[in-house]
Amino acid sequence: MTEQRRYQFKISRDKAIPLIINDEVFVPTGTTDVLFEAVSSYIRKSGKTLDLGCGSGVVGIGLFKNGLIEPPLYASDLSRQAVACAKKNASFHHCPIIAKNGSLFKPWQNEKFDYIVSDVAGISEEIAEISPWYNHVPCRSGIDGTSLVAEVLRDASDHLNSGGLFFFPVISFSDTKKILSTAHKKFLHVERLIHKEWPLPEEMVQHVLILKKLRKNGHIDFVEKFGLIIWFTDIYVAYHM
Repeated sequence: MTEQRRYQFKISRDKAIPLIINDEVFVPTGTTDVLFEAVSSYIRKSGKTLDLGCGSGVVGIGLFKNGLIEPPLYASDLSRQAVACAKKNASFHHCPIIAKNGSLFKPWQNEKFDYIVSDVAGISEEIAEISPWYNHVPCRSGIDGTSLVAEVLRDASDHLNSGGLFFFPVISFSDTKKILSTAHKKFLHVERLIHKEWPLPEEMVQHVLILKKLRKNGHIDFVEKFGLIIWFTDIYVAYHM
């Protein structure tokens, strides 16, 4: 039987919204928080928005609650459970939504948007397997974590209106140089909005040898400071203006 949990997602300094997340849907992480912070701070007016890799709908619904979505919210995810969860959360928060199940941009072949916010999996598959983030949730992003993000970057321009903005995280548990190289090839402007460093979760400390092997082979990156392993999340915006 699928279990559900309640989650409070902070959308401003003094306000959080409740969400329902079942155990087969990706639970928001620190990366989700900084992605939402970056998008909320950068956007100046509401627009037609796609929440790509929407999970529970957390980012899109949060933006809607902050008046930054021109209804309806568009959302999609590879997981049918995630799409159902996003629809349920959107209904609870009175957020009009068009949510579709499918891989990356396949559900949106004839659509263009003012804003695309991508939170598709972007870490090494080997790290996903040992992390606390992907319990019961598949992560098919390749050994260097780039396969899904690179595909999204290659296709994103085709789904942006003139002057449109594409937001995406780059996580050091992937080949960040490869991801940014793809971004610069596809967009005229690629701007980093936020840099956030994190200590390695306690659940992963026992797997340090795996991390070091992946780093040695150029698949990921991290630094060691004061006996800690430090990794990072960067949030970027890409556009053609």
